[in-house]
Amino acid sequence: MSLQLALDTATLPHLRPRAPEAKRVCRLLQVTAAAAFGVPVEEVRSRSRRSAEVAFARQSAMYLAHTVLGLTYDAVGLSFRRDPTTAAHACRRVEDRRDDPTIDRMLQMLEAVCAELAVLP
Repeated sequence: MSLQLALDTATLPHLRPRAPEAKRVCRLLQVTAAAAFGVPVEEVRSRSRRSAEVAFARQSAMYLAHTVLGLTYDAVGLSFRRDPTTAAHACRRVEDRRDDPTIDRMLQMLEAVCAELAVLP
């Protein structure tokens, strides 16, 4: 399957994860983002804010859950044990940092991984 096709199909309503699947996929996104940004997954999953690097890894996972999987801010917030306004803020922060070519390449790679996760049985 091509990347574009995976990205297109990953956001179709019939492929969007339901509540239990959303939480499972978001946990996978946390692991993936933690690995990509080189931070411990336990810190990404922590309720506290932690360092800027950890916070950005968490925000990136939330961004992917919203943009690639098509989850609402409410669903993202619930899956990440955060408020929906925090999910919206995370998406804005990540989008603002996409001007940096290094960050943009990392997010493109994570989007591809996320699209693959979205189409798993």
